[in-house]
Amino acid sequence: MMKNLSRAAILGLAMTTALVSVAEAQGVLTIGRREDSSTFDPIATAQNIDFWVFSNVFDVLVRVDNAGQTLLPGLAESWEVSDDALTYTFHLRDAKFSDGSPVTSEDAAYSLTRIRDSELSLWSDSYKIIKDMQTPDARTLVITLDGPSAPFLSTLAMPGASIISKAAMEGMGEEAFAEKPVGSGAFTVDEWRRGDRVILKKNPNYWDAANVSLDGVEWISMPDDNTRMLAVQAGELDAAIYVPFSRVEELKKDANLNVVVDPSTREDHLLMNQEHAPLDNVKVREAIDYAIDKKAIVDTVTFGIGEVANSYIPKGALYHSDDNGARDFDPEKAKTLLAEAAVGDISLDYVVNAGNEVDEQIAVLLQQQLGNVGITLNLQKMDPSQTWDMLINGDYDLSVMYWTNDILDPDQKTTFVLGHDVNMNYMTRYQNDEVKQLVADARLVMDAAKREAMYAQIQKLAKADVHWIDLYYSPYISVTRKGVENFGQNPLGRFFLEETKKTY
Repeated sequence: MMKNLSRAAILGLAMTTALVSVAEAQGVLTIGRREDSSTFDPIATAQNIDFWVFSNVFDVLVRVDNAGQTLLPGLAESWEVSDDALTYTFHLRDAKFSDGSPVTSEDAAYSLTRIRDSELSLWSDSYKIIKDMQTPDARTLVITLDGPSAPFLSTLAMPGASIISKAAMEGMGEEAFAEKPVGSGAFTVDEWRRGDRVILKKNPNYWDAANVSLDGVEWISMPDDNTRMLAVQAGELDAAIYVPFSRVEELKKDANLNVVVDPSTREDHLLMNQEHAPLDNVKVREAIDYAIDKKAIVDTVTFGIGEVANSYIPKGALYHSDDNGARDFDPEKAKTLLAEAAVGDISLDYVVNAGNEVDEQIAVLLQQQLGNVGITLNLQKMDPSQTWDMLINGDYDLSVMYWTNDILDPDQKTTFVLGHDVNMNYMTRYQNDEVKQLVADARLVMDAAKREAMYAQIQKLAKADVHWIDLYYSPYISVTRKGVENFGQNPLGRFFLEETKKTY
């Protein structure tokens, strides 16, 4: 749609739609992003559009540092682990929720019980290891596990495990809380204009409020990449995320802007709905994998910035293995496998995020590449706010999605995409009981070398099954106006907006 508009028309649109804002006031940072938020209930989402806002609205017991390497105190200022690795004792700092009420060990226990037991939770499997929780006093939480758990501390740093106010949740109800939550982070939700923006204000009750520079943050939904970049260039936005690869060099030349490139755990992949024939046939899935030229996608779509992916565990992340049976580009092999599968003509519905330049480019490339081996792709361009529900409901055959790790340990992503029932293994409907058991077993092994061997086997089995198709790894790329300082993400995606400054 935007391709037929002039640059001036697009710029005018950017300046008049959704950008008239109180954010022109000093100290309020405006950030353009693609999608709107979906919820403010931490346990009920797996989307970065939610988690990246959660991280500055809620707080967690344990945090990940800016480098994405180590765990640091969050709401828990210290903790001890018993010699048998079954009992964790957390000592909470003197902190308050945004409504001024104290953060207590009862709130922490309540929050972890919800993520473990609630029907709304998308993350329950990772917290079933919690056997019991005791609150001997308001600032001490004692957690007892069913068995040793290597990733346990890391899971407590996940945004879904944010500590919420028990009184607020029970008093407001889950639906109302999910619209306007009570949190303990650096900012609080002032207003959520659905389809437009989330308006955050500095939380005066935040335990480290004295060191927060910004008065507020507005996360503004602008699905079209081009419009979002032009808005930053025009000074109508202070910052924007999801910078298209094609615009990086141009934006770097703009003296008014800073392009921020941060190491990430992002991995883009092709989801396949394995409940839909013929995608339930492993030979068909293998054929699709062989038919895709990942290097061509990296060169064309990412302008060489990305790197071909060979595993769902990104390079540089814990227990990544290159020895996993990744398939090379081989269209003739793809044709042979399709002939062996004997499933006849294949026509698949491919859901594409409209307005997402990269998604649209990948879709065209995949349509051509799969067409070369006799597979027809029907591209369905949908508003990004609709595609997530389509995946959940199974209303798709193929769709490109991406994942960024939310914890340092590989257990979370592995559980979510290979060993999980609740979310249908990240909407692929993939099922392999051997893999699921390995995922569960690896969680309990404390010996690092043994865990690494188990994850090597998991990666081989998943690749053999073609649970999805790994496409590429890439960094986070954002852009800011000059005068915005300390803006960026750690490899898990967290924005440290409590450290960001705006000097104009």
